[in-house]
Amino acid sequence: MNANGSGDARLALVERFFQGTGASYDFMVNSATFGIDRLWKRRLVDLIPPNPARVLDLACGTGISTLAIAKRHPKCQVVGVELRNEYLERARAKLRQRALGNIELVLGRAEDYRSEVPFDCITSSYLAKYAELPLLSRNAHTMLMPNGVFLAHDFTYPPKAHLVRIWRLYFRILQLAGSRLFPSWREIYYGLPELIERSPWIKELQRALEQSGFVDVRRYDLTLYGSAIVYARKPGASAAPNGSSG
Repeated sequence: MNANGSGDARLALVERFFQGTGASYDFMVNSATFGIDRLWKRRLVDLIPPNPARVLDLACGTGISTLAIAKRHPKCQVVGVELRNEYLERARAKLRQRALGNIELVLGRAEDYRSEVPFDCITSSYLAKYAELPLLSRNAHTMLMPNGVFLAHDFTYPPKAHLVRIWRLYFRILQLAGSRLFPSWREIYYGLPELIERSPWIKELQRALEQSGFVDVRRYDLTLYGSAIVYARKPGASAAPNGSSG
């Protein structure tokens, strides 16, 4: 068991954190990060290989990243998978408003999703700290094309003392002011800092990816070490041997 606990415990934590927050999620994630979340998601989309035919966006939430991928790559089929129906309903409403025809939305847990049709890239944002990372990594490796790319973005705990002080002050302000203005987010404001601080998701994910057969596993630290993206690639198909065997 990793620091995130059992699968049931993780699902219970997600339910406790996010119940009743779907309608306000887009506003909150943008305002609480002072708009930086948009930059982080743009960086995530930038790392997708050029001209993908299919991209899987796990824990797609209200579809922020999913729509960004579909708009950047209009000829690409994008599949978004989300555990919470209240979030998926918000994503569906956005699709109706924008009339995007290259997105499919699926209700389900990220680790349980399967597809017989492979993907060129698998992305996620804010999933890793809640996920069963060995299972997630194995399934991602199975569903990716040779040379396909896996990208996982999530919050991180700053490694430097002066940044930790800023980080703690930031969450304290959210706890005191944000909880009064947005009561449905109180559980997140108080529970998320502890989860981020104790979650070793980067090391565990890197290890799980390598054990699953990925190569070029590396991390990209973002904005004052407030979050990071873990990148990995599935090896390409082996070259065919010269001549024929007999």
